[in-house]
Amino acid sequence: MLKFQNKTILVTGSGTGIGQAITKKFVENGASAIILGRRKEPLEETAKMLEEIIKEKQSNATIKIFDGVDVSNEKAVTDMFDALKSENVNLDVVVNNAGVSGPVTCFAHAPFDQFRSTVGIHLTGTFWTSVQALKVMKEGAKIITISTFFAEERPLEQRPYRFRSPYTASQGAKNRLVEAMSWELTEKGIISIGTNPGPVHSDRIYKTVYPKAASEFLRVSGFEDLTPAEVESANKEILGLLGEDDETVKAGIKSAAQKLGKDETTLTSLLDKVKSIAEKIQKNTSTMIPDQQFLSQEQVATTVLTLADDAQAKILNGKIIPGDRVFYPVKSHIRSSVPKVEKNNLDGKRVCIIAADGNEERISSITSMIEEKGGQVTLDDTGDIDLFIHGTGNVPNFPKLTELSRDEWDKLVNQFINTPAMITQSALDTFVPGGSDDPRKFKDAKGRIVIIGPDLPAGKKISGHERAKVEVFRGALRPFVTTINQEFSDVLKSNVRAFLILPGTVDGKEPNNENIMNTINYLMSDEAASSSEVIFCPDETR
Repeated sequence: MLKFQNKTILVTGSGTGIGQAITKKFVENGASAIILGRRKEPLEETAKMLEEIIKEKQSNATIKIFDGVDVSNEKAVTDMFDALKSENVNLDVVVNNAGVSGPVTCFAHAPFDQFRSTVGIHLTGTFWTSVQALKVMKEGAKIITISTFFAEERPLEQRPYRFRSPYTASQGAKNRLVEAMSWELTEKGIISIGTNPGPVHSDRIYKTVYPKAASEFLRVSGFEDLTPAEVESANKEILGLLGEDDETVKAGIKSAAQKLGKDETTLTSLLDKVKSIAEKIQKNTSTMIPDQQFLSQEQVATTVLTLADDAQAKILNGKIIPGDRVFYPVKSHIRSSVPKVEKNNLDGKRVCIIAADGNEERISSITSMIEEKGGQVTLDDTGDIDLFIHGTGNVPNFPKLTELSRDEWDKLVNQFINTPAMITQSALDTFVPGGSDDPRKFKDAKGRIVIIGPDLPAGKKISGHERAKVEVFRGALRPFVTTINQEFSDVLKSNVRAFLILPGTVDGKEPNNENIMNTINYLMSDEAASSSEVIFCPDETR
C-alpha cells in the first residue's frame, strides 16, 4: 500500500510550478488530490498528468478540479469548501502554496492596489483557506504553509528583500500565523507547520522576479539618456523577450522601438543590461549557498511530503522549518535597548501624528512629550513635515484567530498592514513630491517615519497563544520596515528613514510611553539615520 493511499490532499495554486510538483509527489504516493487555481487550462493539463500517475500506480485515487479560484476571494474559497463538505470529502492535508510575485519595485513606486492585492493573496488567502478547510478536516489532519526564508528573523536580525515589500510583509505574518494556528487547533487534533524554502528553480524567479528587479535597478540608477519613466516603459515592452531566440528578440525590439519612438540599439543595450543584472542577482544568491544550487521543485515537494508524515508532523507542530540553506549576512536591524541621548532632537520640528482608533491615550501622552521638547504637533500631513508618527493601536481581545469572520480578519489586516503602508506612502509623497515616479528626487531628501506597532500583551500570566496572536501582525511590520528602509538608504541614496517601535515585553511588563518617547527622540538623531537598526523594542532590557 502506498504511503498516502486513501488520503486526500488539497494544494492551492496547484496548476503550475511548486504547487503542481507537490501535488504530483503526493499522488505518486497514492493520495487523491483536489487541485485549484485561477486558470482552467493548466489545471486540466495537470489533472491529465495526475490521472496517468494514478493509472500507473493503480492506487484508485481521484482528482477533482476547482478552477477560477483566487484564494483571496472570500466567496470562491468558501463555496469550494462548502461543496467539498456537501460531498462528504475529508481532507488529510492542506498545503497553502498559492502566491504571486507582487510588484517588484521600490515601495515608493509600488501601486497601492498591487500592495493590497499581494497581501490579500499571500496572507489572507492562507488564512481563509485554512479556516474554511477546518469544515472538512478531522483529527490528525495537517495544514502546511509555504513561506520564504527572506521574511524570517535570526537573533537581532531581520532580512530585507529589496523591491518586495508587500511580499515580505505577507510572508512574515504567515510564519507567525502558522504558530498561532498550532495553538488554536490543538483541541481539534489538527497540526499546523510552516516551511521556508530557500531559492527554488522556477519560471517566476527567472522570468519575473530577477528581470523585474534588474529593471528596477536601472529605473533608479539610470540608463544612457533615458528618463526613469522611459526605462520603465521600455522594459515593460521588452522584458518578455528574455530567453527567446534571436529572430524573436530582433522583431520584438523593432516593434518596441516603433511604439516608443526610441532607437533599436538603445533598447537592445537595455535588454542586454537587464539580462546581465538578472544573472548577477542569481549568481550572487547562489554563492551564499554551500553547494551553490537552488532547490528543485521536486525537492520542495519532498520536503512537504515529509512534513505530512504522521510521526514527523507531531514532532514539528507549530514549527517553521527552515528549508533555508542560504547564508545571507545582514547587519543587525533589531535593537532592544535605546541609547541614551542627551540632545533634544525634536525642538523646532514639525510632527504629524496619525493614530488608529483606540490609541488616543498613548498618542495624547506622546503629543504632550513632543510639545514639551519644543516640537509642533499637527494632524495636517501637508507642508513641511520633519517626522510622521503612526500608531497602529493594539490587537483587540478575541479568543481565536481561526474563529474570526472574514470581515473581522480583513479589518485587522487593514489596521496593521495596509493602513501603515498607505500612511508611509503618503508620508513619502510629502517628503519627496513626485518621487514615486522619479527616483532621482529621493537623493539626499530627508524625513523620518515612525510606526508604533501593537503592544505585546501585558500581565503576570500571558500564554504563548496570546503572544502568538499579536505576533502575526508584528511579524508583518518587521520585514516591511526593514525592506523599505534598505531601499531608502542603499537604492535611492536618500536620507528618508522608516523605523518600527514595538512596545511591551515577552514577560508581560506594561509598556512605557516614556521609553517610546526616548526612542523617537533618538530616531531623529544623525546617529539613527546612519545605523542599520530600524526595529526597536524599547521596553525590553536584554
